[in-house]
Amino acid sequence: MTRSIIDHASNESQSEAVEAELCPDCETDTIIHDPDRGERVCEECGLVLTEDPIDYGPEWRAFNAQEHDELSRVGAPLTQSMHDRGLTTTIDWRNKDANGHSMSADKHGQLHRLRVWQERIRTKNAGERNLKYALSEIDRMVSALGVPKPVKETASVIYRQALEQDLIRGRSIEGVATSALYTACRKEDIPRSLEEVTSVSRVDQREIGRTYRYIADELDINLEPTNPRQFVPRFCSELDVDNDVETKAIEIIDLTTEKGLHSGKSPTGFAAAAIYAAGLLCDETIPQRAVADTAQTTVVTVRNRYREQLEAIDQQPIT
Repeated sequence: MTRSIIDHASNESQSEAVEAELCPDCETDTIIHDPDRGERVCEECGLVLTEDPIDYGPEWRAFNAQEHDELSRVGAPLTQSMHDRGLTTTIDWRNKDANGHSMSADKHGQLHRLRVWQERIRTKNAGERNLKYALSEIDRMVSALGVPKPVKETASVIYRQALEQDLIRGRSIEGVATSALYTACRKEDIPRSLEEVTSVSRVDQREIGRTYRYIADELDINLEPTNPRQFVPRFCSELDVDNDVETKAIEIIDLTTEKGLHSGKSPTGFAAAAIYAAGLLCDETIPQRAVADTAQTTVVTVRNRYREQLEAIDQQPIT
């Protein structure tokens, strides 16, 4: 009974779609599209159904990036990483005219004064000045960490949300900005540890962790625990080890994670220990100090974790 109702409904929708394509004049289904004239025409009676479509694209064509930049007459797209979203005018620092010719000394002074006043009027109040400083801090840390642009945009949106809900009160701008960046890295699945983010920040790790938990709770940001295997490719690349070691390290992490061995452990230390254990199993010598320095952890952590991992996968720890 239910299937017959579904079939009947699908048949009705199909018949309606067919009827929608019929010519309203001669009621035939001979409607064709003329790409040269941009029209939909009935082939039987010649009735024009649609004509003069609006082309929202540019009137010029570009075949490479250089031609596109030269022909384009629009500015940069809107971005959340600037306090004014990139809507205000920017006066170029080069003292040249539209033709690329140098200007006179009088024009240099005039342009300098224009730049000064332009920077002053871009921020209307103290709130915008604080936002501008916070976003510049995020931009600086993003550049130092080498994370992609989407992370910067996400971090800027998180900071704006925290500012709108008055979560900045009683906390430092640098701390909230760093916490927003760390949250964005985890949200975009970009493996950056809290220690790495702290190394490029102006505040200590304890404040970043406390502010991060507060912002995530207030903004209702639910993040999954960091998977240690996300750090393995980058650590192996920095250590310059073989692909076999990387594959084996990921296998060790998967096996030990299924047994719950990673619970309560630092993901970077767990990944570093898996790389060291994989090096032992693949007969490749990797110094514990080098692995620990790459993961920004201690040698004791690597030594303890790799023994636990080898015991969990029924391998004899190698001393």
